[in-house]
Order: sequence, then structure tokens, then C-alpha cells
Amino acid sequence: MSYSTADSFRPVTLDDVRGAQKMLSGVARVTAMEGSRHLSQMVGAPVHLKCENLQRTGSFKLRGAYVRIAGLLPEERAAGVVAASAGNHAQGVALASALLGVRSTVFMPKGAPLPKVSATRDYGAEVRLHGQVVDETLAAAQEYAAETGAVFIHPFDHPDIIAGQGTVGLEILEQCPEARTILVGIGGGGLAAGIAVAAKALRPDVRVVGVQAAGAAAYPPSLAAGRPVAIENPATMADGIKVGRPGDVPFGIVGELVDEVRTVSEDELSAALLLCLERAKLVVEPAGASPVAALLSEPGAFEGPVVAVLSGGNVDPVLMERVLRHGMAAQGRYLAVRLRLTDRPGALATLLGALSVVDANVLDVSHVRTDPRLGLTEAEVELHLETKGPAHCAEVGQALREAGYTVIG
Repeated sequence: MSYSTADSFRPVTLDDVRGAQKMLSGVARVTAMEGSRHLSQMVGAPVHLKCENLQRTGSFKLRGAYVRIAGLLPEERAAGVVAASAGNHAQGVALASALLGVRSTVFMPKGAPLPKVSATRDYGAEVRLHGQVVDETLAAAQEYAAETGAVFIHPFDHPDIIAGQGTVGLEILEQCPEARTILVGIGGGGLAAGIAVAAKALRPDVRVVGVQAAGAAAYPPSLAAGRPVAIENPATMADGIKVGRPGDVPFGIVGELVDEVRTVSEDELSAALLLCLERAKLVVEPAGASPVAALLSEPGAFEGPVVAVLSGGNVDPVLMERVLRHGMAAQGRYLAVRLRLTDRPGALATLLGALSVVDANVLDVSHVRTDPRLGLTEAEVELHLETKGPAHCAEVGQALREAGYTVIG
């Protein structure tokens, strides 16, 4: 499988994906397929998790990057490669280049999480921090390619990339041949397109469903228009699928072979990440948890057995903490309240005692005594509590009111 960079719009076939699978033998892991009893009970049919979060570099991106770079002509390899990414594609390109002995330069946004920047450097790439958003970083990488002759490795808009990602689909059908539905997150569309090529060629009856974050859902309007349409200011915690415009190459495949594209909310993404951690014991980034979010959103909508592709697990620890709290709040397991109390010795201890009676776990306390809104003898306290669900939240609020406290938020 050796193609020039000019050959960018050829069709992607099952033979391409099978060729990519041979090329990746001994390079990419055949990742585990784990059953989920909890999700299976919710859906009413077997649900399996395809754990690409356990892939080398922590995501599926190594597959496409390796196939793309391995397919370069000798003179193209000699010129080196360049990529732009906030994390997963950066690491995939860096490791693939190192394995193939190709020099790599990766542009990353200045605000990229430090663990991802460090990992990309550790895999052997020269990292250049440029711009505040990926679009600025992408422009810088393309300018670098034009100036130096380095080959730009697009994260999703090339047949070799799609063929590499399609090997996930081959593994799914090998590991779960009875699968009826495959759920996969969509950003630019490379992974969904590759899986659809493989799955539909081997099992036309398999339903392939793409999942986008509602705040970065470029595919629904694009499919309605019949062409890739850019959306302004995509916003989601799921940076792995935060793409403002579908890729030209994957768009055609998704439009033809993907049966449906759904959207999920930020609350559903948070709840899905929390479920993966608590129930499956898997660290998954928000983009990787998007198929699980779709299951949580409408569990009865999918014919089983269902395979949910956990596309990546590279989540910044700071974001993980925020997302977990958000997920707990969405499930009614985290409560923030503000209240007024009399500013006297022992008042805070009395308040905490009232909370202990209803078994609320206090995570954080903020105590304000000087504020123009407060009376001379008043203090304001903000409490962050871990609770057991919506009913427990209501019980906590009732207990505070019965104890004479004024809850103001």
C-alpha cells in the first residue's frame, strides 16, 4: 500500500482496510472487547465496549497515522512529516513517525494539556506551540509544510487515514460477529467512515450510528445540505470530536454508509465518562465516552448486540476532576448550596452537624463574613456536598430548612 500525496480522493475499499490491518500487525494492539452488564441491563441486549482507550498512545489515532506515513514515497519520507493536533493525533503521528524512522514536527495549541504535550515529545516529535485554537495551529502546520516540503498528515481527511481507522471495524466483527449496532463518536469523520467501510462490506445489516457532541455537531447540517458545512465556534468538553467542519473524504463515506448521526449533551457526556470509570473501571476521555452517552440518552433505540467504541482515554487530570463533578451533579450526586447563618462561635460546626445527620459528605466549604449584602451578624456559607441521588439532595435541602437555615442557592 504505497500512494503519493496526490492520490487523496480515491475510494476507500474493504481491500484497503484489510491491507492496513496487515500493515499494522505488530504495531497497533488488537484492543479488548469488554462486556458491560450495567449497560446491557439498561439497553435490554448485550452491550460491548471496544477499548481503543487502551491502544498505544491512548487512542485509535496511531492506526491511521501509521498507515498514512508508511504509504509515503521515499522522497516524501525524507522530507519529514508535520501535523497539527491538540493531543491524540499528535501522539499517533509522533509514535508512527518514530517507528518508521521519519522526522516529525507537531504543532499544538498553546493551551494544550501539558501531559499531551509531554507525551508527544516523548514519542520523538518536535513540538511547536502555536495559536490558541486548533484552527490557528492547523494553519501554522500547513504553512510549515509549504515552506519546508514536509508532508502534512491530516487527522482524518485522507483515504490512508480512513483505511487505518477502519481496522477497528474489522476487529469488532472478528470479536463480536453477532453485532447488530456499532456506536462511534464523530469529529471529522475518519473513524466512523473507516468502521462503516469495513462493517458494511462484511455485514450490510449492521447499523452504524455516529455520535456528535451537540455543541460541535457539524454533520447533521452538512448531511442535510449534501456537502460539508462549517459551524461557527464549536463548543464541547469532548475535544477529540470538537471539529467545526467534516472532512471532504470521510463526509462522502459517512453520508453513504453511516445509518444515523445522533447528538449528545454535555451532561450526558459527563455521566458517560463517570459510568465508564465507576462501572467498567476504564479511564475514557469525553469524546471516547460519546457512544456510551448515546446509550444513556435513549437506551431503547438500539438493537443489540451493541458495540460502543471507546475511541480514546487521553484525558487531562484537571479536566477529569471537573467532568467527574459535572457528571455527579447531572446524576444528582453532587450538590452546591449557599445559605445564611448567624456569625457566632460554633455556628459552622452546628451546620456541619446538621448535615452529618442526613449523611451528606462535605467536599468543600467557603465561609464569607464581609460582604455588603450581609447583615452585621450574618455570614454566608457555600457548601459542596456529595450526595446519593436526587432524593437525597431533596432530603438535605429539607433538613437545612427545618434546622432554620435560609438556603439562597
